[in-house]
Amino acid sequence: MNITLIGMPGSGKSTVGRILARELGYSFLDVDPLITAACGGPTLQAVLDRLGTEVFLDKEAEVVSSLSCENTVLAPGGSAVLREKGALHLKSLGPVVYLELPGSILEKRLWNLKTRGVTLAPGQTLQDLCDQRRPYYEKYADYTINAHLPRPQDTAAAILRALNLR
Repeated sequence: MNITLIGMPGSGKSTVGRILARELGYSFLDVDPLITAACGGPTLQAVLDRLGTEVFLDKEAEVVSSLSCENTVLAPGGSAVLREKGALHLKSLGPVVYLELPGSILEKRLWNLKTRGVTLAPGQTLQDLCDQRRPYYEKYADYTINAHLPRPQDTAAAILRALNLR
């Protein structure tokens, strides 16, 4: 079984994912470096700037759809659910967990928004992006976890309880 963590950038997918993988004895896979490599890098932001949002989302869906793994916690980019092809493939790999976090908390966490590789349109606020993506996260999630817990270990423990793995 695999577990996929979805949610906004800054929601803790990578941090919580590593903890969860360690707890379960699973591998951890951050999907963004795979996208960067597949698109000729050098950074996710450079790829996004070169391709533009729509082509980037298509390329991301191709990379996500090609994933094949077992006993892995996956942390795809926050935009991975915006293309049905990629989102459905993630669901086929195992349970999908949405790490839900209010936009006000994300704003405090995302100090590097302009260089992080986030598909933010000109004039679009982080809250706008949260509002745009929330229906996709909710549509594809098998479980929703409040990611605004005191520690990432607490979020990982909540995921384990939700999945009946602890």
